[in-house]
Amino acid sequence: MHESLTIGQLSTRSGVAPSALRYYERLGLIRAERTGGNQRRYARGELRRVAFVRISQQVGISLEEIREALDSLPASRTPTADDWARLSAAWRERLDEKIRLMSKLRDDLDGCVGCGCLSLQRCTLYNPGDSLAGEGPGARLMLPRPAPDPAPTA
Repeated sequence: MHESLTIGQLSTRSGVAPSALRYYERLGLIRAERTGGNQRRYARGELRRVAFVRISQQVGISLEEIREALDSLPASRTPTADDWARLSAAWRERLDEKIRLMSKLRDDLDGCVGCGCLSLQRCTLYNPGDSLAGEGPGARLMLPRPAPDPAPTA
């Protein structure tokens, strides 16, 4: 039998506060066994799940989506590399879009300091007369534009 971890040990190893670990457990993101004295004991494999939760949160994945993804992993055994690859493949397109948007933001804001632009002709955020208001809310020049509705067929 593998050595289990106390909540303090899991916290130290993962860098996640015990209160957050208890919250993750309440949400079903991680699992703990209980001792006769009702103390939590975590299998070492829970370290991977905590790391997955933390990294997923950092890229903007909601805790509900993370829980759904983790629920797809086998409960009866430690997930394999294939299990993790299958899980991450489901998010690949979404993460690629986030990377594209972050790169665009980085590249387009390179010369802009608090939008104290020196050139309104080159500014990618400039919107004279709020001409883009008709396209909807938000940063219209930065966010991907929705695909136009297909023309109705007769």
